[in-house]
Amino acid sequence: MQKLANSGITPTYSAADVAGDKFANNGRTFLVVKNGSASAITVTVNSQKQCDQGFDHDITVNVPASGEKWIGPLDPNRFNNAQGQVEVAYSAVTSVTVAAIQV
Repeated sequence: MQKLANSGITPTYSAADVAGDKFANNGRTFLVVKNGSASAITVTVNSQKQCDQGFDHDITVNVPASGEKWIGPLDPNRFNNAQGQVEVAYSAVTSVTVAAIQV
């Protein structure tokens, strides 16, 4: 996880993992997904608990071809696993990079 600073940051992106990714979440963390491929992808954020309406549903975000999406902030009570991490899966990972940014 990278922390935003008053002096600014240049985020470091990592290749999305075919098995999915996990990142620490304090409720002020965003997942940035850059899709460098020619096809849209779907990012799925795994809900660990029910939302405030009583449903356990994941968040799915479409990232267009050559596009970028910022996902979050994510409620730790709903999205953190037992280790305090958010679990993310991707429909494809070729040319997809990600960074967790904390504000």
